[in-house]
Amino acid sequence: MVWITRERPKIDRLACPWLILRFIDPVATVLFVSESEVLTQAQALGATPFDVPGVEYTHYEDRCTFDYFLQKHTLTDPALHIMAPIVRGADTDDHGLAAQAAGLWAISAGMAFNIEDDQALLTQGLVLYDALYSWAKHLQLVKHTQSPTERLLLEVLHTYLRSTSKRKIPTWVSELKHAIQDQMDTNLTLSLTELAESVAVNPAYISRTFARYFDDLSFGDYIRKLRIDKALHLLATTSYTLTEIAYLTGFSDQSHFTRIFKKQTGQNPSAYRKQRRKGKADTKG
Repeated sequence: MVWITRERPKIDRLACPWLILRFIDPVATVLFVSESEVLTQAQALGATPFDVPGVEYTHYEDRCTFDYFLQKHTLTDPALHIMAPIVRGADTDDHGLAAQAAGLWAISAGMAFNIEDDQALLTQGLVLYDALYSWAKHLQLVKHTQSPTERLLLEVLHTYLRSTSKRKIPTWVSELKHAIQDQMDTNLTLSLTELAESVAVNPAYISRTFARYFDDLSFGDYIRKLRIDKALHLLATTSYTLTEIAYLTGFSDQSHFTRIFKKQTGQNPSAYRKQRRKGKADTKG
C-alpha cells in the first residue's frame, strides 16, 4: 500500500510512517510531496493521504494523526499508548503532556535541519522511534544514575530543593493569578505571552517556573482546570446546554469539553448535572 503526506516531516509525519511500517503494513511505501500536490498525487497513485487537512488520517480536536492511527487500526500495545502523548505533545507544542515531548521535538527538529532528503530523514526517523518504543516497552523504570555516589548527590540536591521550596512567592505570581482570573470570563483564548506582558515578566521564565507556583500544573493544564471549575459552577447553577457551557468555558466544541470534563472529574457533564439535580431533589424530599 502507498501512503502520501507533506514534505519535510518532523514529528507526526515520521511517527506515523514508523507506525505503519512496524505495526500495520511492513512493505508499505511512504511518499513525501509538496502540500499542494498531496491530494492530486494520492488520487493519481491510489495512495492514502495522511496528516493533511480534510482527509481521514489527520488531526482531530486536540489529538494528532498518530492518535488516529492507533484508534483506526485498534492498536492496543501499551507501549504505543505510552508513546502517544509524547508524540502528541511534541507535535502540538504542548510539552506538558509528557516529560519526553520537548526532547522528541528538539531531536526531530535537529534531524530535519541536518537531513535535506525526506526519505533519508524517514530512515533515521525509524531508528529514533524504534528506540522510543523500546524505552516505552522495556526501560521506563531504568534510571541513568545508578551509582551510590550519584544517588547521594541527588539526595543532597533534593534536600536543598525542599529547603528552598518555602522561599517567598514572587509578586508576579499573585498578579498573574489575578490576571488569569480576570480574563477567564472574557478571553476564551488565553495567551501566556500576553499574560506575561501584563505582569512584566519574561514569558519563557513564567513557562519554566509556572508549575512551581500553580498547583504543580503546566500553564495549559492550569487553564483547563479553571475552565472545568467554571463549567462545574455553570452546570450546578444554570440551565445552559452543554454546547453553551462548552462555548462559555473556552472549549472548541461540546465533544472536546465532554472529554476533558470526564478526564478531570471522572464522569460526563450530563451525568454530573443529573446527579446534582437528583441530590437537590432528595434533599427537598
